[in-house]
Amino acid sequence: IMHLTLEFGGGLELLCDSVKIHEVNVDLPEEGQKLSMKQLLSWVRTNLIKERPDMFMKGDTVRPGVLVLVNDCDWELCGQLETVLEERDVVVFISTLHGG
Repeated sequence: IMHLTLEFGGGLELLCDSVKIHEVNVDLPEEGQKLSMKQLLSWVRTNLIKERPDMFMKGDTVRPGVLVLVNDCDWELCGQLETVLEERDVVVFISTLHGG
């Protein structure tokens, strides 16, 4: 089990019962294996997103316009879906798209 802090902002918290910060325990795929962002996104879609998952994800990644930070570092610099998460990492999802 890996302990992570997940934060949702820019309107994405509305998909998670309006809760911005989630302290979560994610089961690892297999003993001794690391958790990747791709696996975390699948877990989030299954366990946290209460409505309209298509507003958060497209296919197996986040929708265009969703900024993802892993420990305050843009995930595009860390490896995106291949980013390996560590115990107590903080992952932030912020929507940069605002409807009018």
